[in-house]
Amino acid sequence: MAAPWIVDDQLWAVIEPLLPVKAPGTPGPARMNDRLVLQGILFVLITGIGWEDLPQELGFGSGMTCWRRLRDWQAAGVFEAMHTTMLAHCHRAGLIDFDRVIPDGSHVRAKKGAPTPVPARSTAARPGPNTTS
Repeated sequence: MAAPWIVDDQLWAVIEPLLPVKAPGTPGPARMNDRLVLQGILFVLITGIGWEDLPQELGFGSGMTCWRRLRDWQAAGVFEAMHTTMLAHCHRAGLIDFDRVIPDGSHVRAKKGAPTPVPARSTAARPGPNTTS
């Protein structure tokens, strides 16, 4: 079995069109391969190592490159698009048993107009009594 951070050709064919494209002629150094950077991101997230500890020998680029790409892709909505695309693919293939699906708070909006909780008491220090008057 391949390492879980390796993105195979079939999965990459689904993910690649969702990634933003850097405009040609954009200044800066040559851009690291998106597939390798994604594998670097997955390696860090799966293993739990720090970004700065990503081994260069793996060929995924630096941890900072992976972190920046993660930040940029998150801001561009890439991971939400991946999630939606994968769910649609799995649904079309009949891989989701909707009898066993449970929505959680990260995917269901809270109802508006919920009661406001009582404000918590402050734990900040209070000034002491004035002893000079």
